[in-house]
Amino acid sequence: DYPSQEAYLERVNELGIVFNGTTSDERVNYFVTLNKNKLTEGLEFMNSAARYPKFLKEEMERENVVVAGEFQRNESNPVFFLLRDMGRKLWGKEYSRKNTIGEYPVILGATPQIMQDIKDRYYYPNNSMMVVAGDVNHDKVFSEMQRIYGDWQPSTFNIFEKYPIPEFEPIKYTQNFITENENAQVPILLMSWHGPDTRRDLKATFAADVFSFILQQQNSKLQKALVETGLAYQVSVSYQTQKYTGPIQIFLVPNPAKMEEAMKVLNEQIAMWDNPDYFTDEQIQTAKEMLDIEDQYSKEQTSDYVHTVTYWWASASLDYYTNYVNNIKSVTRDDINNYIRKYIKGKPYVAGLLVSAAMKPMLPLDKIFKVTNDIDKLSI
Repeated sequence: DYPSQEAYLERVNELGIVFNGTTSDERVNYFVTLNKNKLTEGLEFMNSAARYPKFLKEEMERENVVVAGEFQRNESNPVFFLLRDMGRKLWGKEYSRKNTIGEYPVILGATPQIMQDIKDRYYYPNNSMMVVAGDVNHDKVFSEMQRIYGDWQPSTFNIFEKYPIPEFEPIKYTQNFITENENAQVPILLMSWHGPDTRRDLKATFAADVFSFILQQQNSKLQKALVETGLAYQVSVSYQTQKYTGPIQIFLVPNPAKMEEAMKVLNEQIAMWDNPDYFTDEQIQTAKEMLDIEDQYSKEQTSDYVHTVTYWWASASLDYYTNYVNNIKSVTRDDINNYIRKYIKGKPYVAGLLVSAAMKPMLPLDKIFKVTNDIDKLSI
């Protein structure tokens, strides 16, 4: 329908469309926002864009400028380099699957044929989800969807049998590394473990969320031991729910003058995480309520809600999402401790430290953070 990018953008202006696309670890999505009276035109526009794209060499070359700008924005933040180095060590040869921004040389080397091959591999209705949200008529949406998309044929093969997704290799031993960047203002420590995923350990994914929200409470022992004492400016623990190995991460910004003690206390805290008195029943309940509120808040704005729905469709299931709060409410202390013992305590991890060249002589790195691949010689 649109022979060139110019014609495509002209139609965008005619319909008053705001459009974009995003890439996350396990999902690519394309979305448009427009007036409800243009519903049919919007569905037809998306049909053309998704099913009949034209990969023109000259237009792809123009997009390189956009890609370069995105990389430059990311590279202006020194944490980008820490996360990149962490990803390479944490995920090994499959790192590209967790690297949503991609590698600049690979993107610059993309050709129309490569783009067509990707489309022919994955872009089928049986590997897609269309979400329409807003002040629209339910029956009309389904009727128009059938009329416009009804002849879109599913793949003649099982996509993930023909193109199987490999598993990530487990972390075999603990590793330390240093990322040096001239723009780093304070040292930052990042520790990462391989966590549960929604294919093999659903129960642990809920426990992981509750535990992370326990630790972010200001009255948690972790916050009191590190932030309240002045040993660190910030500490957080997170888990990202994924279908293929979700990462568990600790992000610590230590006080440079007290870095040795901060890292010592952090490790002492981790060792106590499954102690019977490490967190209270009240903190468990507060974490559950915080997650419930966050879930409700995510539904407040339609343009955000559709992204939430499609994320869970790709990385878990719609049932996982619709039953999420109920499953969070059923998490017990034993569930949390089982999660800690199975995925964190005593398990190998990867630790990265972001510093500048100017910081290195002022920090006792040889004493507190030895870069080594030998698990028996680690000091952290």
